[in-house]
Amino acid sequence: MSGLPHILYLHGFRSSPRSYKARVVHRRMAEMARAHELICPQLPASPKAAMELVLTLAERYASQGPERLAIIGSSLGGFYATWLAERFGCRAALVNPAVDPLKDLDKHVGVTTAWHSDEPFEFKREYIDELAELKIARITRPERYYLLAATGDEVLDYRDMVAHYAGAHQHVIQGSDHAVSEFEQYVDEVLAFCDTGQAASGSGQAR
Repeated sequence: MSGLPHILYLHGFRSSPRSYKARVVHRRMAEMARAHELICPQLPASPKAAMELVLTLAERYASQGPERLAIIGSSLGGFYATWLAERFGCRAALVNPAVDPLKDLDKHVGVTTAWHSDEPFEFKREYIDELAELKIARITRPERYYLLAATGDEVLDYRDMVAHYAGAHQHVIQGSDHAVSEFEQYVDEVLAFCDTGQAASGSGQAR
């Protein structure tokens, strides 16, 4: 059995395993001969259903010890990753995570389409209550978190992220965007943290 953890990647709102960052993670892990250690599910729109699915997929690894699983979460996936990290006690790397998605999801209630297909995507009003059940008011053991936040995020305010993950390893990118369009530059430090719990050289210190 490899001494490295399985990596659970959680995509963002209306996104999928075909998202840019998910593909970058998959490609890099394949180059490392670790593609079989990546878990990257399509998350249902319902937060409750999404977490039930993820628990089914991840519990077998987390039950072997918190060092056997690490999570990468992007945007809403970062919100989910925080709940899971608190539950399992494992490491989590968060990329422009949603800190409080309850604030502005009213405008997303209804039927639209997913980002990477023409499949309908329905966000129901009761899903906001489901999100409320997953909210972590204050993280414990900040050292198990790694935050990659962009000041140029046009969707979420990076200052909320920095405050919420105070004490965690933080790398604040000057500029960029919500998608972190240059994520190839950062994937190695994200995976290094997942594997070792240490911030990669040049990625900023815990603060």
